[in-house]
Amino acid sequence: MGNVCRSPMAQVVAGQLGKMAHLAPDYAVASAGTHAARFSGPMDGRAKAALARRGYAVGKIKSRLIADKDFERFDLILAMDQSNMNALRRVCPGEHVHKLRLFLEFAPEMGLAEVPDPYYGTEQGFERVLDLCEAGARGLIAYLQTAGVR
Repeated sequence: MGNVCRSPMAQVVAGQLGKMAHLAPDYAVASAGTHAARFSGPMDGRAKAALARRGYAVGKIKSRLIADKDFERFDLILAMDQSNMNALRRVCPGEHVHKLRLFLEFAPEMGLAEVPDPYYGTEQGFERVLDLCEAGARGLIAYLQTAGVR
């Protein structure tokens, strides 16, 4: 939604795990929000802390709103929950709708369809979201490897 918690966490995890899996050089991961502020801001400090505790290098990720060019540039556009999926469907050009998926489709073993928003919760909520991001990223990478993205 605001692109300060879930999506940036997934971006960091999928980016680093993708590099470790030696995916193609053009493998790129970015995050954007459906309700992000007009002016970008930093990732939530609690999200950064959860990532750092597990050894992820966060860098300087800034929030941003999804842009028209994203639908053309990326092969997949992954939503964290159905609300964001609905928002994406409203703005996605028809020829790119096939790219829209829920992130946790790549982690069926987790038994969830949506990554909960930890923003108003506790530190444990951020840890749970990170668990889901790791599972989703591992599944995404396996899917890409099966599809021949190496």
